[in-house]
Amino acid sequence: MCNAKFCQRRGIRHRVLGRLLALWVLAWSHAAGADEAQTLHLPAADPMSPSRSLAIHAALDMPQATPLIKAFHRHYPQIDVRYRNMSTLELYQGFLRDPQGVDVVISSAMPWQFSLANDGHARALAPKTLDHWPEWAQWRRELVAFTFEPVVMVYHRKLTDVAKPPTNHARLLSLLQEHQDRLRGRVATYDPAESGAGYSYAMEDARLSPRYRELVAALGGVKANLETTTSRMLEGLASGRYWLGYNLLGSYARAFVDRHPQLEYVIPDDYALVVQRLAFIADEAPHPQAAERFMRFLVSRRGQQVIDRDTTLGAVHPAVVDRSAQQRASSHSALRPMELDPQLLAALDRLKRRALLSRWQRAFQQGKASPAIAE
Repeated sequence: MCNAKFCQRRGIRHRVLGRLLALWVLAWSHAAGADEAQTLHLPAADPMSPSRSLAIHAALDMPQATPLIKAFHRHYPQIDVRYRNMSTLELYQGFLRDPQGVDVVISSAMPWQFSLANDGHARALAPKTLDHWPEWAQWRRELVAFTFEPVVMVYHRKLTDVAKPPTNHARLLSLLQEHQDRLRGRVATYDPAESGAGYSYAMEDARLSPRYRELVAALGGVKANLETTTSRMLEGLASGRYWLGYNLLGSYARAFVDRHPQLEYVIPDDYALVVQRLAFIADEAPHPQAAERFMRFLVSRRGQQVIDRDTTLGAVHPAVVDRSAQQRASSHSALRPMELDPQLLAALDRLKRRALLSRWQRAFQQGKASPAIAE
């Protein structure tokens, strides 16, 4: 049963936004080809201590999550850990149905995580837990960004028969405009109307790039294939159906490219968006002390070393990475983490969404209708 401070909020806010959020989270759940719910149970060394339990619900694939969960359990063997991986839609809806049934919530769907924390569903961490943590990677000691995942381009080596692969957005635009005929049907990117991730990237691109409308038109000019997942783009690239993919989630792309030597991975050198996994302790967590220990481990040097060494997620801790994420996020760097602030809620604004999608689709269709440029 929910406590008093949440019941009124849910009754007002979630009746208004619930359906919109559900649609958005459904779109985001396809960002990287989410699997069906999977679980990992690591029993405590002393199974007679039920109070030492920890329930983690996350939208984080098992190959990425398992090394982290196992490392935590080795450090705290007395805690019974139950980890559940699910789609962002199931994660979000399940949490609202039963906020007392989970201790820690993890997702890369940054607007929805921020919305939950903003609505009072996140418990503040102990003051010392985040003493060393970059300011840009936390919010009110409630939300913690613990990964650093660039949004990238991936190309098939067949592209080199046409032109030099792009290294930034300006060169990508030139490539699409100058080789429209050769690249027709060979380029893939997200459909911002069908993918929450794609829409968020489009919002950020429009903010950062003064020539973004031209780029969208150029994508239309080559009749780019609009996909809903990074996985689908990667599969098309591996088969040779696509020669170039734009705005793929780097943590998934990096692992895939490592297994497919015909592909190359490019972080744009003018600017590259960065997605971060956000974690919080549920305000009504049944095991808050175990949850606090997990969050401390997540941002500790030990936990971040596991992320850096055993996953493709990308660490944040300044002492772990060769060049700290805090430095990489500076104004002198190409990497641009999505801001962890109330601006994230703009992704849930229906009127702003409609306006951006209208501009995007108009530019894309105009590009499709334009005559090919002679090579």
